[in-house]
Amino acid sequence: MTHSITVPASHTKPFSEQASLQATSRLSKDDISKSKTKCKNAKAFKKVDMYQIVTDKIIAALDKGVKPWVCPWQKNTLGEGLPINFETKKAYSGINVLLLWAAASEAGYSSNQFLTYKQAQALGAQVRKGEKGTTIIYYTNWEKENEQGEKEIIPMLKNFTVFNVEQIDGLNFDVIHEQSNNEPCVLLDDVEQFLKNTGAVIQEAGDRAFYYIVTDAITMPRKVLFNHIEDYYATVFHELTHWTRHPSRLNREKNPNIIEEVAFEELIAELGSAFLMAEFNLFGNVQHESYIASWLTALRNDKKWIFKASSCASKAHQFLMNTHA
Repeated sequence: MTHSITVPASHTKPFSEQASLQATSRLSKDDISKSKTKCKNAKAFKKVDMYQIVTDKIIAALDKGVKPWVCPWQKNTLGEGLPINFETKKAYSGINVLLLWAAASEAGYSSNQFLTYKQAQALGAQVRKGEKGTTIIYYTNWEKENEQGEKEIIPMLKNFTVFNVEQIDGLNFDVIHEQSNNEPCVLLDDVEQFLKNTGAVIQEAGDRAFYYIVTDAITMPRKVLFNHIEDYYATVFHELTHWTRHPSRLNREKNPNIIEEVAFEELIAELGSAFLMAEFNLFGNVQHESYIASWLTALRNDKKWIFKASSCASKAHQFLMNTHA
């Protein structure tokens, strides 16, 4: 079982102390002149290390042999597999995909659509009493003046809460029931066209899947060697994510420690494959060597590691989808 980060439906705690003070003053307009009350309320907000919280959740899942980046909508789904905002229809990205997938898997939601508490109210709907939301994050820039009088831009991590539409009353939404055909070697036209549009050299030979950066080519086993065509696509998406690291494309930064670099790049490819499979509403397994032990070591050593990997995977996903546009 995977775990999500949940908070009560009644309120959302901002990430930074400064943001907490601002939120407190907005909520206490009648007492804004009372500095003692403001200070007392401000102390009620504790700083939350979201990097550590998210990393701990990922570690806990991997310790149990569960990959928290597996899309949970295998039987019932609306639209694409990526989680989206019900109102804007925009897909969430990066680490938020993992957080929302994990929450949906744990709670058993069949919809991939989410709203904030205020968005639901604005639509005339209401989050049911007692429901717990899922905390996701976003980055914002804080501008400050240094000792030399120059302006500095400092990135800050903040968090907010969203609720699955199945936790909200008063919304009209449909659930489309779809089943993967899981027929061996039945090619899917839209995916085949996507692979062609990337321009990647994909050759079939042998029984190993890999991307060789020197020749800038992907080698895949023949499709008939896979149990299902979805497994083939999951694996080729994994290699395509590696393909985006080439200097002529995203040119991902190299790590002088080759062991750490391989583990990091493999996690990026694992996440990139998951994002692409969700994009095409496919449900297959990457037939590739597992690096869970290496990932656990890196996660325990660096609380920001999963955030970096998710960001790189999201960029790779968007790069590949843009070739399909």
